[in-house]
Amino acid sequence: MLPPRVVLGTAYYPEYLPRELRDRVEVDLDLMVAAGITAIRVGESVWSTWEPRDGVFDLEWIRPVLDGAAARGIGVVLGTPTYAVPPWLQRAHPEIAAERRTGERVPWGVRQEVDYHQPAFLFHAERVIRRIVEHHRDHPAIMGYQVDNEPGLLLPHNESTFQAFVAHLRETYGDVDTLNEAWGLTYWSHRLSDWSELWRPDGNSTPSYDLAWRRFQAARTTDFIGWQADLIRELRRLGQLVTTCLAYDRAAVADVDLSARLDVAAGNLYVHVQDGLERPARLPRFEVGWIGRSVAELYLAADRVYGSRGEPFLITETNATTIGGSQLNHPPYDGQLRQLAWAMVSRGARIVQYWHWHSIHHGAETFWGGILGHGLQPGRVYDEITAIGAELAEAGSTVVDLRPDVDVAIVWSTESDWALQCQPPLAHPGGVPDKSSYRTIVTAFYTGVLDAGLRPGVLPVERLGDDPVELASRVPVLVVPALYIASDAQLDLLVAYAQAGGHLVVGPRTGYADPEARARAEVAPGRLRAAAGVHYFEYENLLDDLPVTGLDGHATRWAERLIVDDAEVLASYEHPGGGQRPVVTRKSFGDGQVTVVGTVPDAALARAVFKGVGEPVWPGLPESVTALSAVNPAGERLWFVHNWSGSAACVEVAGDRFELAARDVRVVREERA
Repeated sequence: MLPPRVVLGTAYYPEYLPRELRDRVEVDLDLMVAAGITAIRVGESVWSTWEPRDGVFDLEWIRPVLDGAAARGIGVVLGTPTYAVPPWLQRAHPEIAAERRTGERVPWGVRQEVDYHQPAFLFHAERVIRRIVEHHRDHPAIMGYQVDNEPGLLLPHNESTFQAFVAHLRETYGDVDTLNEAWGLTYWSHRLSDWSELWRPDGNSTPSYDLAWRRFQAARTTDFIGWQADLIRELRRLGQLVTTCLAYDRAAVADVDLSARLDVAAGNLYVHVQDGLERPARLPRFEVGWIGRSVAELYLAADRVYGSRGEPFLITETNATTIGGSQLNHPPYDGQLRQLAWAMVSRGARIVQYWHWHSIHHGAETFWGGILGHGLQPGRVYDEITAIGAELAEAGSTVVDLRPDVDVAIVWSTESDWALQCQPPLAHPGGVPDKSSYRTIVTAFYTGVLDAGLRPGVLPVERLGDDPVELASRVPVLVVPALYIASDAQLDLLVAYAQAGGHLVVGPRTGYADPEARARAEVAPGRLRAAAGVHYFEYENLLDDLPVTGLDGHATRWAERLIVDDAEVLASYEHPGGGQRPVVTRKSFGDGQVTVVGTVPDAALARAVFKGVGEPVWPGLPESVTALSAVNPAGERLWFVHNWSGSAACVEVAGDRFELAARDVRVVREERA
């Protein structure tokens, strides 16, 4: 059970401390209380400590932490340790090792090396989970459980996994002739005459196979996490919650299905600080795929966690200071941790939890910074987190269970992401496939919404529903960038949504393929053509950014050669091969509108497109400032106003005029009419 206020938390691993320092639990917990930290996450990484030898358990080592936490009113989220298996288990059962490729086992020595559907692994996992939970469930400090940790890292190629995949295909398609037709296996002589002829995924080049393989693997991850969650529910004390912490970029994660098996959605959210949190955006000189690079990517990541269940969520890990490997040392500027915390709260976070309390003195993550550094003394980071804790305590229930206001919803499709990793439309220099094509396109549109002063949100395609009138009433503007994998019913819903009064914004590659990842035998954009008022036969990669006329900005990286049927041209560009080509069009359709953006817009063009879509609630804000709002259960609207620059800014929001200092944030309550 979560307390009636936003919780500030941290992961806490006293067992990682050098032996001579492990008696400092009381000191650490007192420092947490002073900082306003009221929740800790423990125990998820140390199976070999819980069970040092097969069947020999040490369940009491955590007792000083639990007792100390209870005495101070600190809630504990107890982790199941299944993502980091002990050496004795991998020695006794080498068959549990996952195979990255057929016959190529993941070497031991990292973590998450297991194919978690191996019977031996499941037997030992259930045993250790039962022993831990049964032993500690009645402890008053335990508020809930985190099962596993960042699941879905691998796509195991083990023989048993592959045979289960074949069985799944037999159940799905019935016979090989149906599969041959569904996947187009006449191509390159891939037609099967028997299920035994299905080739392994290692050398696969068929996109339909790749998509089916990803779906299957994600379903296996959901089954595994759901199995653990159900086991905890059987064992837990009434009122204790069950969740996991998702890294949303994992190869085998379908977040909507997985989160449905939990009590609450939870995600790990890391961002480049320093210049990565500047507005206008100054992208960092280096790029790490799992780290958000801008303010827009911060909000997009938080909105994805909210979107998983369409309700408030937990942030189970976020920056305390430097994150990543020993070569990534970029501590936040003063004020940026506070900005991050309030940004996540504004999108519906119930817990903001830092990874981790103290920097670890050994191991692979030695230089991933904690709230306390290796010297274990409070410093600048601790002081700023203390200020955050005081502000959250003062805000109390006012900022709990917030529902973000959304002017423009971006549709997210995990299956389209998978498909465009297999066949990316975008390229890096030299023609190297850009496997982040989907995220690049979506981020460009999300950034445009934010830059236009509108309030963005994320709506997973699984949660569109089937009622276009209801959808139009709750989502005034719906953006579908790169919705590559889409069923006929989904595309028809989008058309009906516009007809019912919604404003549909269609981005590149949308509606191009069917649920089998086959290109549709229709003139693009297929079932959206009549509503959009445009069509195209050709598309190309742009080698240079091309300036557009009619709107500000540039077309970048990709262009669909739009041919106008009965739409209005809002922007066009001069093609290097000659002639003006439309790139942004709009058409009235039924009671709504359809805007088509046939390129990856740069920041200026994306902003211009969305300035024409809706009016910001508070126009005239400085470029460095964002103002997003949310409504609490009492019906109060709160505005979260951030100044993302190193200079002060004057703003007026909700009838309140004030100056925001450099990297400052203020929460403004909107007075009711």
